[in-house]
Amino acid sequence: MTGIKQINCPTCQKIVQWNETELFRPFCSKKCQLIDFGEWAAERHTIPVEIPPDEFGQEDQD
Repeated sequence: MTGIKQINCPTCQKIVQWNETELFRPFCSKKCQLIDFGEWAAERHTIPVEIPPDEFGQEDQD
C-alpha cells in the first residue's frame, strides 16, 4: 500500500497532495504561488552564497 505524499504549502501551510493533479504544487493555489514569487522578486527570500575571496571584486594584478 503506497501513501500519497502530503506537504504543506510554503505560503499558508495548507496541506497539499503531491501528485500531477495539483497544478500549483508545492503551493495550494495560484494566489499562494504569486505571493511567494513576490517575496523572491522583492528579495525577501534569498539563497545564501559564499563567494571565494579571489572572485570578490579583485582584479588580476600583473
